[in-house]
Amino acid sequence: MAHAAAPIRYRSLLEVARLNATDAEKVSALPFTHRPALLLATLQAPDGTWEGGMLSVPSSRAEHFEGIGTIPAVRRLMEYGWNKDTPPLVHARRILFRLLAEDDDPAFLFELGGKHAPDEEGVKRGRALLREAAAATLAQAGYEGDPRLRGAARRILNRIADYLRSPLAQKPFIRQGNQHMLAAEACPPSIYVIAMLAYMPLFRAEHHREMDALYSHLTQAHPRQEAVQLCGGKVLPVPHLILGDVIPHRNAVDADVPFALYWMELMARLGYLKRNDTWAKLYERFVEDRDREGVWHPHKGMAAAKSANTHAWPTYPLETQSAGEERWTDITFRIGLIARLSGRTIEIA
Repeated sequence: MAHAAAPIRYRSLLEVARLNATDAEKVSALPFTHRPALLLATLQAPDGTWEGGMLSVPSSRAEHFEGIGTIPAVRRLMEYGWNKDTPPLVHARRILFRLLAEDDDPAFLFELGGKHAPDEEGVKRGRALLREAAAATLAQAGYEGDPRLRGAARRILNRIADYLRSPLAQKPFIRQGNQHMLAAEACPPSIYVIAMLAYMPLFRAEHHREMDALYSHLTQAHPRQEAVQLCGGKVLPVPHLILGDVIPHRNAVDADVPFALYWMELMARLGYLKRNDTWAKLYERFVEDRDREGVWHPHKGMAAAKSANTHAWPTYPLETQSAGEERWTDITFRIGLIARLSGRTIEIA
């Protein structure tokens, strides 16, 4: 609270400390005092999209938000504390719901369409990816009760459940020439499906068997080889697909702390974090790395954490400063949020 940017202070009060309604109203303007959030909102086009299409994130050389896509932009604004009723999110809602449709219309591929007309398999794959990403974004925005989202979520989960029950799930890789790759018909869950389910607690309760199968999949050993998949005769990278445990040990966490915490947050929302001893111990290490005032510091060194993972980009960093005590505010907040989501007691200083 002494050093953090406005969005982190706001969300710490609202989601970690959980102020009562009266006190929460007093700080409701905090997210709209953050200049980066206001800048990001002003970059929205009249049709509700951002210039980067749908999934693009700014390059490491971008000074602000150049090249950002609509889905990361909306997610970032929500991470900044903006809710679904704020004008930019209301404006983006129409295209996100349109992406949920079960169609293969190439007009809605955005940057995934490329410069050349995509083939039939490419269109099908691209639309499925955008459908899942849009569903995750709408779920995070709070549209769980909307029948359009629930219908899309049911179709997505049924496809994944069918795959997890099939023999293919046990041996999803095939050999093509001298390369191992996922079979074209393999349908493991994507990071977007996991995020969608994390923000749909009522939906999850209605599909507990599928959620148990998903937990088993997420805790299995992750393949050593980089995931690529055969699609329409082409071999394509599929970094969005989750093939097993992505943080099986301390080294994996230390290699990308922001993504590890994003993953732990999703697992906490799903109720999986407490079920898995390894994840729980890895999280406990973050708790132990706090000082007397509860502020997190790196286990080694004094540099601010960095991440090149595009899926973690909307969540980190929310802080604009990378020097001084501001370096630790993002991680400290996320540790507190995960604790609250896991049902732990929060002591308010």
